[in-house]
Amino acid sequence: MRIFQLTNKMVFPHPSLANEDGILAIGGDLSVERLLLAYANGIFPWYSKGQPILWWSPDPRFVLFPKDIKISKSMRKFLKKNLYKITFDTSFEKVIFMCANLRADNTWISPEMMESYIMLHKLGFAHSVEVWHENSLVGGLYGVSLGNCFFGESMFSTMDNASKTALIFLSEKLMEKDFLLIDCQVYSKHLESMGAVNIPRNEFLKYLEISSSKKTLIGNWNSYFS
Repeated sequence: MRIFQLTNKMVFPHPSLANEDGILAIGGDLSVERLLLAYANGIFPWYSKGQPILWWSPDPRFVLFPKDIKISKSMRKFLKKNLYKITFDTSFEKVIFMCANLRADNTWISPEMMESYIMLHKLGFAHSVEVWHENSLVGGLYGVSLGNCFFGESMFSTMDNASKTALIFLSEKLMEKDFLLIDCQVYSKHLESMGAVNIPRNEFLKYLEISSSKKTLIGNWNSYFS
């Protein structure tokens, strides 16, 4: 199955036309308009330094339903210690920088990607969860929200269980707001241990269709989740 070449037109081929690896298209740009169109259709950018922009829609899709978040006994004990403070959207740029910097030798978060997602954040569509220890940022995650779906992009941790804490708090808050799912994109053993599962792409797209009728929580999420 061929990989489609994008033009200046704001249009993507249907996700079902992705190849067996999940690659759908190549080229285009990382404009806010194109990124929002991509996420709304179950597509995301993922490419390495020196490559053109690659657009993906894998089958199956790896997702976490907020209500199904798994918290181990040891993690529950850890959370009861209240070692960390959790905030939303207070340090988006720091979070995305840390996600990139800690993977400096193997990251897809290029300066171009950072610039685009920071713009999405300023417009109220991209959000971060920050984990603090004694006023130091020690963990977090960021992603994009449309309708009642959250599309996770990356997470980081410099202290024990910091990224887990971010994901657990995010899941609990999204559950309160009746979010359908957190898109984790592709399989990882770590996220599977926390409850993420593979679902068929066509099922994932049905969730996105349902989500499209819901109001997007645009703006700073600290006002929603403080």
